Amino acid sequence: MKKGFRRPARALLVVGAAALLLTFASVWGSGSLSEAATTKIQVCVLLPDTTSSVRYELFDRPYLAKAFRAAGISNTILNAQGDQNTQKSQGDQCLTNGAKVILVDALNSGVGAAIEADAASKGAKTIDYDRLVLHGKSSYYVSFNNVSVGKLQGQGVVAGLKANGKYSKKPVVAELNGAPTDNNAKLFKQGYDSILNPLYRNGTFKKGPDQSVPDWNNQQALTIFEQMLARTNNKIDAVAAANDGLAGSVVSALKNHGLKRIPLSGQDATPQGVQNILSGWQTMTVYKAVKAEAAAAAKVAIAMLKGQKVKTNGATNNGDRKVPSVLLKPVSITKKNYTLLFKDGFLKKSQVCVGQYKKYCAP
Repeated sequence: MKKGFRRPARALLVVGAAALLLTFASVWGSGSLSEAATTKIQVCVLLPDTTSSVRYELFDRPYLAKAFRAAGISNTILNAQGDQNTQKSQGDQCLTNGAKVILVDALNSGVGAAIEADAASKGAKTIDYDRLVLHGKSSYYVSFNNVSVGKLQGQGVVAGLKANGKYSKKPVVAELNGAPTDNNAKLFKQGYDSILNPLYRNGTFKKGPDQSVPDWNNQQALTIFEQMLARTNNKIDAVAAANDGLAGSVVSALKNHGLKRIPLSGQDATPQGVQNILSGWQTMTVYKAVKAEAAAAAKVAIAMLKGQKVKTNGATNNGDRKVPSVLLKPVSITKKNYTLLFKDGFLKKSQVCVGQYKKYCAP
C-alpha cells in the first residue's frame, strides 16, 4: 500500500457491505436478530484473503471463533477477500461496533498501520496476527518464527538435491518468493537465503532466477515461473517456493513442459501441497499449526480484555520499536511424517488420500 492512505469515494458502499456482513456474522453467532442488534463486539478479527492460502477460511476462522465462543467473548471475523480498501472499511466497522481488541492479519503494512492508528485514536488495542505490520501500533505480535520457516524451506531444497544426486553437480536453484508487500515473505526469504547464499557463494549451487509474486497470486506465479524456464532453457534444478500455492504453480509449469520432478519447497501444509509431496512433485512443506496460533492469539486477546498479564517469548522489530511477541515453532513435513497432519486434526485423510493420490497413502 502506498503512503498517504485515502478512503475512496466508494468506501461508503464498502462500509455498508461490511456492516451487513457484521450483522449476519453476529446473527449467526448469537442466534437472533434482536440480540445481534444490541450486542456490542468485544473482539474483531480481520483476515486478508482466500487466495494467498486456503488456511484463513479452513482453519483460522473456525479455530478463532471456537476459542472466543468458549470464553464467552462476543466477536466478529471478517475477510477482506484481497481488497485493502475493504479491509480498511472492515477495521472502521469493527470500531463502530465497539471492538476493544482487533486482530489484524493485514494485506499489507500500509493498510494495517492505518487500521491500527485509527484503533489507537479510539482507545482500542490491536494484535498483529500472523503478519507483522511495519510501523504499526499493535500491542502484541502472534505468529510463527518466520525466519525459521524459511530455514526449513532452504534445508528442504538442499535435502532434495542430495537425495536426487544433483547436490554435487552445481545445480541451478531458482527462488519464487511471496508478495513483496508482505513482511512475512521477506522473513521467509531471509530464512532460505541464509541456507542457500553460502552455497551460491562457494560455487556448490548456481543462483538461478529470483523473483517475488505480487499478492501471492498463483496464476501470476505460473506465468513468472514459465518465464524463468524460458530464460534458462529449462535448466532449473530446484526451486525455493515460499508456499504451497506457488509450489503448485511450479508443478503445473513443469508438467506443461514435460519436465521431470525437481526439489521444491512449500509452506502451509495444504491438501494440494501434501498431495504433491506424496506424488513426488514437491519435496516438503512447512506445517504451521494454525490451531495453536489461533489459540495463542485468542489467549492474548482475552487477557487484554480482562486486563491480565500477557506472556510472551520474544520481541519483533516493526521498524519503529520492538513488539512483544508470541512466536510458535514451525515443523517440516515430508513423505516420512505427513501423517502428523492427520493426527493433529489439521487435515483429514479424506482431504488428501483421494482419487489419483490414494495409492500413495499409507493404509
